[in-house]
Amino acid sequence: MKTTKKSLLSSATYMVAGSAMALLSSAAAYAQEAADDAAPEDQTIVVTGSLIRNPNLTASAPVATIGSQELELRQTNVAEEVLRTLPGAVPSIGSNVNNGNGGSSYVDLRGLGSNRNIVLLDGDRIVPADLTGRVDLNNIPLALVQRTDVLTGGASSTYGADAISGVVNFITKRDFAGMVATASEQITQRGDGNTFRGDVTIGANFDDGRGNAVLSLGYQKSDPVYFGGDRPWSEVTLESYDEFFVAGQGSSTTNPARFDIAGGNLQVSRDGQTLQPYYAAFNFNPYNVFQVPFKRFNMFGQAHYEVADGIEVYARGMYSNNTVDTIIAPSGIFASAVSVPVSNPFLTAAQRSTLCARAATNAALGGGTTMTAAQCAAAATATSATDPNFRTFNFGLRWRAVEVGPRNSDYNSQVFDMRAGIRGNITDNIQFDVAGAHGESKKLQTIRNYVLLSRVRQALMATNSTTCLTNTNGCVPLNIFQPGSVNAAMVDFVNDNSTSAVNTKLDQVKGVISGDMGFASPWASDGINFAVGTEYRRYQAEQASDLLAKTPGELGGAGGAAPDINGGYEVYEGFGELIVPLAQDKPLMQQLELSAGIRQSHYKIAAAGSPTYDATTWKVAGVWAPTSDIKIRGNYQRAVRAPNIGELFSPVSTGLTNLGTDPCAGAAPVTNANLRAVCLAQGAPVATIGSINNPTAGQANITSGGNTAVGPETATTWTVGAVFTPAFLPGFSASVDYYNIKVKDAITTPTPSDLIGACFNGLSASSATNSACTAIRRNPITGALDGDPGTTGGLFGVLSNLGKLSTSGVDLNMNYTTDLGTLLGQEARLSLSFQGNYTAHSKFQATPTSLDRECVNQYSVNCASIQPKYSFNQRTTLGLGPVDISLLWRWMNKVRLEDQQMADDLAGCGNVTDQQDAVGAGGNGCLIDTRFRSIKAFSWFDLTTRFDVTKNFDVTMSVFNLFDKKPPIVGGTVGSTSQNGGNTYPSSYDALGRRFAVSARVKF
Repeated sequence: MKTTKKSLLSSATYMVAGSAMALLSSAAAYAQEAADDAAPEDQTIVVTGSLIRNPNLTASAPVATIGSQELELRQTNVAEEVLRTLPGAVPSIGSNVNNGNGGSSYVDLRGLGSNRNIVLLDGDRIVPADLTGRVDLNNIPLALVQRTDVLTGGASSTYGADAISGVVNFITKRDFAGMVATASEQITQRGDGNTFRGDVTIGANFDDGRGNAVLSLGYQKSDPVYFGGDRPWSEVTLESYDEFFVAGQGSSTTNPARFDIAGGNLQVSRDGQTLQPYYAAFNFNPYNVFQVPFKRFNMFGQAHYEVADGIEVYARGMYSNNTVDTIIAPSGIFASAVSVPVSNPFLTAAQRSTLCARAATNAALGGGTTMTAAQCAAAATATSATDPNFRTFNFGLRWRAVEVGPRNSDYNSQVFDMRAGIRGNITDNIQFDVAGAHGESKKLQTIRNYVLLSRVRQALMATNSTTCLTNTNGCVPLNIFQPGSVNAAMVDFVNDNSTSAVNTKLDQVKGVISGDMGFASPWASDGINFAVGTEYRRYQAEQASDLLAKTPGELGGAGGAAPDINGGYEVYEGFGELIVPLAQDKPLMQQLELSAGIRQSHYKIAAAGSPTYDATTWKVAGVWAPTSDIKIRGNYQRAVRAPNIGELFSPVSTGLTNLGTDPCAGAAPVTNANLRAVCLAQGAPVATIGSINNPTAGQANITSGGNTAVGPETATTWTVGAVFTPAFLPGFSASVDYYNIKVKDAITTPTPSDLIGACFNGLSASSATNSACTAIRRNPITGALDGDPGTTGGLFGVLSNLGKLSTSGVDLNMNYTTDLGTLLGQEARLSLSFQGNYTAHSKFQATPTSLDRECVNQYSVNCASIQPKYSFNQRTTLGLGPVDISLLWRWMNKVRLEDQQMADDLAGCGNVTDQQDAVGAGGNGCLIDTRFRSIKAFSWFDLTTRFDVTKNFDVTMSVFNLFDKKPPIVGGTVGSTSQNGGNTYPSSYDALGRRFAVSARVKF
């Protein structure tokens, strides 16, 4: 069946343009619909960035608009897919993130973090999906979206906290009447990743137009796209620090099993008879996916009714039930300490002999670090723990439980959000709007096929093949000493499912009075507009986990415990806004307008002592149009971001971060006394000095948590720009805007390199007692920074208000539409659009003593998502009667490995050359390989044809990644786990390859 789909859809490349040409010869020609992005004449305009709803209002802040036509041309299924491709935005968590996906999709507008922008629906907040207060974009009802406004810069005085880097506002169709049914199908050229989406929207006006009601239902199902297979560049995990080091191509948690023993590492031979020096990593790539499986059912309804002249009641409700499945490599035991009886029945004589000579044994029963041949022989026959000759081998176990199957995490989210209110006229010029809302989000994570550490420890403590020394829970002895010998009974005993739930609630009440003050400037015809109001919000969130999930290290490969969390806070706000037209239709003052806004917020935290704090945000802005051809605009804002529930209430726990190289790894501590002292002070056993490994798969442990003492972060944002609509070129418009965002008192945790640098930069004799060094805690068996989170704290990063963030750049937007007359017997029109961004810098400084790190045009474990200096989208659309043929060109410039990461690696390597660094040449493999240090400029092209078959039926066909552009290869450990997967950056560079989409729409 897959072959059939693939062969059929491969021909679609030629059909997309060919079908359009064929339709032009049709006798019937249907008039092109007017763009539905414009609002009806009787509808109050929603201006993103202002509380004043006035059709004559001109935005003083740059707002990019994505119309429903653009969403249709892209055949977008979830909002995140299109938002992350906007120039100036950077990828966050979405459909192309597997390991690190928590079941929700987010937007990161300027690379300042997905928690520093807010997502609105018709100008109002909706319930967040997680403890950090972020809205899940998977729940946005795209079928009813009229347009999407993306506002650059702070907007806290308008919308409250969190709007530091910008706002995404989804505007729905207000007075929809009729029925629209849409079905779409997408698949890659390689025959995988099939996505089906269907939507039905029904709306009607009633009571002579006094009311309108609309209901939209949707369903979507997306299949996974696995690493490898027809994408051979992702088949094998490449070690970014040495792609030719075979033992480094993957994870050191392996199958056959590996044992961490002081002075070296041993691995079970492939025939299961002996123990050998570590020889083969585990290739986890084939288990992972480029596109996560996704299923969604959503329902959206809204209605309004004019109960009396000038008085309207309204309501809207949204429900979404979606499931995201992540699929990663099998579970196992990740460097946790275990004990195995010398008399374990699965040990071969050769294996036992090696362990007797190399492994630590239980000294409490008379043994030393190792055993003599006589002691070993006696212990081999001691099958009872009461036997005086009974002894155990004690070592760190790295065993990949491939027989259990891949780790699956099913994230089921159910979101309900309802809003109701009343609005109307107080006078002919003054309006009111009072509304309340309640939203709930319930996300249940069910993880499957995870090995339990306690069960493995119990199952290894066996002296016969049928029972365990502690024979409870139906214990089945486990054989890890012969590859392929783990049977179904063993699998059933050592693994179990676990659940963790995140539930959030948001209650809101808001009242606004706005309108015309009834007087105007002497030089202006429009009056002075105002808005005043008050708002109340209450956030509540909890994380509730079962015992398995919240026990550190119990779930093999879960990345740390999921502790119970419960918290909340309330916000009381008052706000006001003023827009003053100073002059209109005057010489050199076609328009001169000033505006200002202010919001006072009072926060009350649901914690011991009920701590409170206040925050004030404000803005000033202006627009000057000397002629109708040009407008100059600018604004300056003071914005805030309040600490979210996760930042306030998360207990201290150990999880995972990314770190490529460890200063204590390799031979460096052997010849550097100060370094050796620091490694020992951090908990590395003496016997491991000289043989400590870098973190497995570039993932190190980190201990961190929330802090109820953190306060709001503040930001100053300003933009200045111009809008051009020259009369001599009808149909052309352009805007150029400079933005500058600076955040102080940022709630941050230092990057892994910052934490390492705070200790290891400038080592001296006193470094071993420096708190920056002793806060780092190493694996008590291997000395490394990864392993059992119950015993290995790893790096230590606490939240504080000591950070700084800043970014600046320029956005350029151009649009041109013109009629071409008659072409091929049809009325022809040409539309050109361009969205470009130049990001001058994007800096992060975690503490006053940390590096002020620049991440623009650079990638590393410290710069998670790729943020190019230059990027653009350009669309060309040719309309021929009932047919549109559109080509989208997306481009981003060349990027490189982070300069500071390279400098740190060079310093840690002793400034060796690339050739000396190679493991094959006797080096440590501590420099990113040369070919992984840069990524060339990239272009992608998407071709779409849309045509009206009849007045009520249209079809859209697309080929995405038209030339099947392969993504860049940088290995699997150069960046963060969430963004750097399959040896590339799949959220930044298309890893799926050429794919085809077709959708059909019926409308009445």
